[in-house]
Amino acid sequence: MMTLILNNARLICPATGRDSPGSILVEKGLIASLDGTGAPEGATVVDCGGAILAPGLIDLRASLGEPGHEHRETIESAAEAAAAGGITTLCALPDSDPALDEPATLQFMLRRGEITGSLSILPYGAATRGCAGKEMTEFGLLREAGAIAFTDGTRAIADARTMRLALSYARAFGSFVVQHPEEPSLTRNAAATEGEMATRMGLPAAPAAAEAMMVARDIALARLTRGHVHFAHVSTGAALDLIRAAKSEGLRVTCDTAPPYFDLNETAIGDFRTYAKLSPPLRREADRKAVVAALADGTIDAVASDHQPRDADDKRVPFAQAEAGGAGLATLLGVTLAQFHSGALSMTRALELLTAGPAKLLGLESGRLAAGAPADLVLFSPDRAWKVEAGRLPGKAQNSPFDGRALEGRVLGTWKAGKRVFG
Repeated sequence: MMTLILNNARLICPATGRDSPGSILVEKGLIASLDGTGAPEGATVVDCGGAILAPGLIDLRASLGEPGHEHRETIESAAEAAAAGGITTLCALPDSDPALDEPATLQFMLRRGEITGSLSILPYGAATRGCAGKEMTEFGLLREAGAIAFTDGTRAIADARTMRLALSYARAFGSFVVQHPEEPSLTRNAAATEGEMATRMGLPAAPAAAEAMMVARDIALARLTRGHVHFAHVSTGAALDLIRAAKSEGLRVTCDTAPPYFDLNETAIGDFRTYAKLSPPLRREADRKAVVAALADGTIDAVASDHQPRDADDKRVPFAQAEAGGAGLATLLGVTLAQFHSGALSMTRALELLTAGPAKLLGLESGRLAAGAPADLVLFSPDRAWKVEAGRLPGKAQNSPFDGRALEGRVLGTWKAGKRVFG
């Protein structure tokens, strides 16, 4: 591995509170120092031009087409999109085909990440066989095989007894359960959030309260089991109020959200734009504002891409029949930085949600700029403008809900273990 010096950068590390000019010396894939000293002759020098150099992004939640849906995306194409977005670690959901419910399938995902050379893939273990919500998986074996936590991915663990057992088992193995928070009996076949917009468009809809109902139930189960529940892509103010109160009580409750839920509202589905059909569906403006407030006050622990690759056949159909999901790897940083440009978040807080926040939740060594830490790095210009154009994004998946969106904040370079993988 080459010795590398990244000079003339603005170093921002939310984990340590650093925000200052500096340089980084990289040796053997690790950060050797933060002052650039001690480098031997012949080291490769990169002039960062005053741009921001931060820890590589950690994507807490993404679906990958492989295995089972390679026509939508492969791990190789996802790694390409991730590198272009500054993501160096990605947590893969288990609802693939086959599901990640056996040690062998988890180890397959770990190896496939290593093969890319640019992306660490950390697989979630399925909480139930086939993510079907019925028979529990072997948490101990999956944890030993590399499962970072347990979830049924885009499906809610609907049965309360099953969720109670999952929380208890995960606690026993030093882990947690990620819940897709919705009451499925209220959301079945829904295509939008219940309200005037859905009524005017003639779409089957579900009440936003379905999210808060599941959150309330699982907070009660976390209190009962003393387990750790993590709520994914939280999108409503009512659910966030419950999570905020649970945290104040000292319960082991955490959550994330995704860029669509603080950047878009339900009006984005106007003209039946299937790229904006997501799960959970886009909400009202009041809920979007509540998500932004929760990002700022610390209620939300991380921002995840919620990447869901879909192909043309999934989206070019009537809205109610279209598959839910949006591509989010290449746009994760840019859309999050929009909250910095609006004044809602500081730069440090925006980056914390993408680096130190998920690293703390998962117990990772990455996500920080410190001697001895992995040299997983992203260099970006916060003011460089670009436009999201479906069909021209890196990687295979092009179904972006942000198609046509102008953003400020462009990735200039990404390094994985000291090796430049983008830019």
